[in-house]
Amino acid sequence: MPETIALHPAAPWVELKSTEADWAAADPALLKELLAQMALIRAFEEKVLELAGEGLVHGPAHSSIGQEGGAAGSIVGLRPTDQVNGSHRGHHQFLAKALAYVAPGLDPTAPLSDDTHALLHRSLAEILGLEPGFGHGRGGSMHLRWGEAGAIGTNAIVGGGVPLAAGAAFAHKRAGTGDVAISYFGDGAVNIGAVLETMNLAAAWDLPLLFFIENNGYAVATTVEEATRETRLSGRGTGFGIPSFKVDGMDPLAVHLATQEALKIMRAGKGPAVIEADVYRYFHQNGPLPGSAFGYRTKEEEAQWRARDPIKRTGAVLVARGVLTQDDLDALTERAQAAMADAAARLVEPVGNKRRVKPDMWPDVSFVDEGIRGDLSELSGKRAEEEATYRGGLSERKFVDAIADVLHRRFETDERFVIMGEDIHKLKGGTNGATRGLAAAFPDRCLGTPISEGAFAGLAGGIAMDRRYRPIIEFMYPDFMWVAADPVFNQIGKARHMFGADVPVPLVLRTKIAMGTGYGSQHSLDPAGVFATSPGWRIVAPSTPFDYIGLMNAALACEDPVLVIEHVDLYQTSGAIPDGDLDYIIPFGKAKVVRPGGELTILTYSAMVHRSREAVEELGLDAEIIDLRSLDRAGLDWDTIGESIMKTNNVLIVEQGSLSTSYGGFLADEIQRRYLDWLDQPIQRVTGKIASPTISKVLERAAFAGKEEVIAGLAVTMAAKGMPLPGLPGAAR
Repeated sequence: MPETIALHPAAPWVELKSTEADWAAADPALLKELLAQMALIRAFEEKVLELAGEGLVHGPAHSSIGQEGGAAGSIVGLRPTDQVNGSHRGHHQFLAKALAYVAPGLDPTAPLSDDTHALLHRSLAEILGLEPGFGHGRGGSMHLRWGEAGAIGTNAIVGGGVPLAAGAAFAHKRAGTGDVAISYFGDGAVNIGAVLETMNLAAAWDLPLLFFIENNGYAVATTVEEATRETRLSGRGTGFGIPSFKVDGMDPLAVHLATQEALKIMRAGKGPAVIEADVYRYFHQNGPLPGSAFGYRTKEEEAQWRARDPIKRTGAVLVARGVLTQDDLDALTERAQAAMADAAARLVEPVGNKRRVKPDMWPDVSFVDEGIRGDLSELSGKRAEEEATYRGGLSERKFVDAIADVLHRRFETDERFVIMGEDIHKLKGGTNGATRGLAAAFPDRCLGTPISEGAFAGLAGGIAMDRRYRPIIEFMYPDFMWVAADPVFNQIGKARHMFGADVPVPLVLRTKIAMGTGYGSQHSLDPAGVFATSPGWRIVAPSTPFDYIGLMNAALACEDPVLVIEHVDLYQTSGAIPDGDLDYIIPFGKAKVVRPGGELTILTYSAMVHRSREAVEELGLDAEIIDLRSLDRAGLDWDTIGESIMKTNNVLIVEQGSLSTSYGGFLADEIQRRYLDWLDQPIQRVTGKIASPTISKVLERAAFAGKEEVIAGLAVTMAAKGMPLPGLPGAAR
């Protein structure tokens, strides 16, 4: 018989219960603050449901009634500089953190302060989608953020906020403040990859992050028992070596005590912790009806949980201890309800036997697109250079070495930069050598990550929104963005706009086009066309070492997220860079005329600039080649593009990748809208085939565009212009 040896988790996993003695010994000031917070949150949520029932909440109203004990119990006692974020059901945590900021030590017997009234008013306004809200109504119920108070954003994507909170925790650890971050999420999120990846990363890097699981038993109507075998969800933490606690979330004192234990771990630099709080939402997933109305739980179950109400329990203890009277409790309820009635009255008004939003409370519709990205004022005053007009000395340098040079220079001059990605700290600069020397010179700022793009991309987004540090991330291949699509597009790409236009996200994402290397369909994407659909991202694609240095410097100074596209075909090519000068920028939105011409305008970028030039010079055409350099909608240089089109009256867009994910469709549409009357023929395009490149060498080459396809595209364009090229019939691809 084989021998079996019992294995045990590397970190403790315990259930913590409060005792009568704990309640008797608890500081009355603590219990009073817990009670006052919960009462205000309850009254707030009741008003939200009342307004939702009248059709005045546009969108969902995810009530937290019943779950107040978990929020207040974990947040009362935090530092103002600690930070929290949450999920779609996050009103209670947002309010608890904001109340602790504007009214620390909240007294249940005292009148509410003006700051407290203002908080309730602004929070309700945001949920109703109105101008006085924290995000000017853009965030609504599911995107509540008040950075000043340490509430760094609730999130409509289940589990989506967890990696962002890890970024805040990273910033706290690096700053050495002893502050922590708490990310709240429900039982439905514990099986999501972003949460589990972030648990692993936070544990590996000893981040002061508390994973707070609100286990209310249901993901909408699906029970925990239906979703997982291990229903004690705090057990997830033990798989990553994270100390974990299970607690009754209807007992705010128990939650508080468990949180204090977790804080000891985190503030001591021992990494993250997990708390699972068993709570209960009294109402359905969304709206003012109970879950029993939808048939997935019983009225008896709901009554059993309501009998354990955290507000009633805390109030009863305070009365029993002689700290408060029943009249005090009744007055607290009346005061909270009156405050919410006042907040609502400032936002809605009666019309007949109904109410409506006051017309002057709505945001101005001109605000709809404001703040998608910044205004680039941060680049004002920086020295701009172009290779053609540079007055200093120039030397030849490999493209990949220029990447390493400029990154090293920025790390040397600005301690805020950190870079992370898979193997970037090994292999003499990662898989291509682009981070050469960084790990040796800056070992605590050049960070190799686990294979978990979702976690480290989201973490970097959280670092960027914190703003104390400026992250650079590397995706080894752009196709990996699909496993990180939520943090890349839903979080990083939307944060500034979604939270009301005042949340900069200074982040740079480096990745490379790798067509022709034999890595197949899942490693050969040109990401420009995909990223161009996400307007919060800026996109640059340098084609020379000189341009790379200038555009990377602009990207690293920018307050928006910037995708920097590299190309394997360029890494080992050489070009001129300034002697001893790595500090200039090339401004976004400045295309470059690589080759002047009068018969045809070629618009291209990255390695296809060189393939286009080779084709044009081989054919001896009078074609103007424009290196777009900036590819996002806001960054296109319409002055340069338009001047060329009005001169040549013919356009060929050249790109290498698949037609299915191409960039040129968007560009062609915009050109015809702007310059239709100047065009002598339809806009022509060179792209790869419909399918992605595959492993077979011949099929891979057939799938993407190169010099030969550019020549064929030129033939088609010139034939349509009435100037067919000898020996080239111009058959369309």
